Amino acid sequence: MAGNVTSLFRGTAAHSPSMAALTREGDGAGPVDFCIPCNPYFPTPAMFDELAGRLREIITYYPSSADTITSELCSLLQLPPQCVAMGNGSTELITWIDHLLVRESLAIPVPTFGRWTDQPMETGKRVDMFPLQESNGFALDLAAYAKFIRSRGTKVAVICNPNNPDGGFLPRQSVIQFMDAMADLDLVVIDESFLEFADAESEPSVVEDAVMRPNVIVLRSLGKNFGLHGIRFGYMVANPSLAGKVRSMLPKWNLNSFAETVVFMLKNHGKEYMESLHMVRRDRLDMARQLSALPGLTIYPSQGNFLFVRLPVGAEGTVVRDRLLTEHRILVRECGNKVGSSSRFLRLVVRPQTDVRRLVSGLEQVLYGSKKGTPVPELSNGTGGYGSGTAMVDRLVGSTNGAGMQGLAAQANAWPGQPAPAPQPVAAAAPQPSLPSIPPQPRPASPYPAQQPAPAPVYTAPQQPAAAQAYPASGPVGWPAAAQGPGAMPAQAPPAAMQAPAASPGLQPAAQTGMPGTAGAASMGAQGGLTAAQVRGRTQPEPPPPQTSSNGSGWGAVGAMLYNQAG
Repeated sequence: MAGNVTSLFRGTAAHSPSMAALTREGDGAGPVDFCIPCNPYFPTPAMFDELAGRLREIITYYPSSADTITSELCSLLQLPPQCVAMGNGSTELITWIDHLLVRESLAIPVPTFGRWTDQPMETGKRVDMFPLQESNGFALDLAAYAKFIRSRGTKVAVICNPNNPDGGFLPRQSVIQFMDAMADLDLVVIDESFLEFADAESEPSVVEDAVMRPNVIVLRSLGKNFGLHGIRFGYMVANPSLAGKVRSMLPKWNLNSFAETVVFMLKNHGKEYMESLHMVRRDRLDMARQLSALPGLTIYPSQGNFLFVRLPVGAEGTVVRDRLLTEHRILVRECGNKVGSSSRFLRLVVRPQTDVRRLVSGLEQVLYGSKKGTPVPELSNGTGGYGSGTAMVDRLVGSTNGAGMQGLAAQANAWPGQPAPAPQPVAAAAPQPSLPSIPPQPRPASPYPAQQPAPAPVYTAPQQPAAAQAYPASGPVGWPAAAQGPGAMPAQAPPAAMQAPAASPGLQPAAQTGMPGTAGAASMGAQGGLTAAQVRGRTQPEPPPPQTSSNGSGWGAVGAMLYNQAG
């Protein structure tokens, strides 16, 4: 595999090679996957056995129509089918949202999921990239983002909550306030693809709020939380007009038979699904603690099923990635080709403890040699004949943000020595009257043991192994992971403006005791299946369901009321 690593990663531009490609280049077995953000605990082995037993039937026959599959999903989510459109993965829905609903410009904080920057640029739209600051832990300041949108005259605004790759989380009320402040835009998209893994709030989703607003779409993934990326299925929720516009353009059989089979299986596996989310949240804490023992690493607080990690000074992400893959058969996501990031950052997917120990061991050998705590080597001043595009990305963000350039995607994805079309400036739209700004919201307080944070230092590796520390409390900056040791820079308290204020009432982290939401029939849907709150990642027992009305929708009285208000 070693001789083909360069070509594998170079050929994927803004993404990583597929597991199938890596398996073909190896010995028939894929690497341990810390790259693809997938739930490792769902489906259960019994569910996989059931799928295997039905394989011939599944791949032989046509699936039902998308309307039939969507109707079954909506019965689990307690949503009206008129407000839902299912796609062949969330990327298909992003594509149609861009084609149908984005007229000229779109704003997106960066770094983020690449399709939100690349897709509109590929169709000639202006993409206004709002840079998340490393000094502020990549936290999204909604007030500053709203001001940025007004100054650019942007027509469409996107928020990913939690954000990919850093896992930053926004409280539900802050998102609602932002949606209302942007009520005059063509469209506001809230991408909740990773929200099921969050535990900062018991009800973090704005799905029910979206159906009552004429310009809001909430995007949800099923592959990530159900652990089935290969099936390619996701859905969006919006008022009937918006949802219908997208749904009318989707092919009749855009959902395959695997997607249909899984959706119809879910009603019998609600308890297992909720337990899988609980285990991922548990593993996220444990993985952060293990990584925090490595000198020089910075681990950023996350509410996704991944951790954003800054490598020690001198460590080149592409080299770390390639050596982990070729020497230890571990696949990680190096983020140098994400706009707004650099090759000093890795996104590491949360995995079980056994796999994490293997990752930590591999990182120790790649970063420090045979002894943890020895000085970090200068791994490379280049990338062995290819590059991650880091320098290009940094230059583009610095020179084009707020100006808008066509052809930016080609520029960002160009490799050294490869010609790329010159970007063409686009005149800024006339500023529009500003709505009241939104007070910035800190990331909610974390259940991690509290420590005094220090601003991101230039790290000097200690000569002796640093003692492991508990993962620090969430805050506005990324915390240096290792304990202070000989040769390390003294920790300094951050300025008062950067210290995290106390969490406001109602935003306290949900207690993680036992398996919430699975005890008792009242917390489960029909036939012991999933309720809407459980699919959204609810972390506290659900109140008794309201009395179902006789409207025949299956959504219940509350759902019927919301739907009627939405038109």
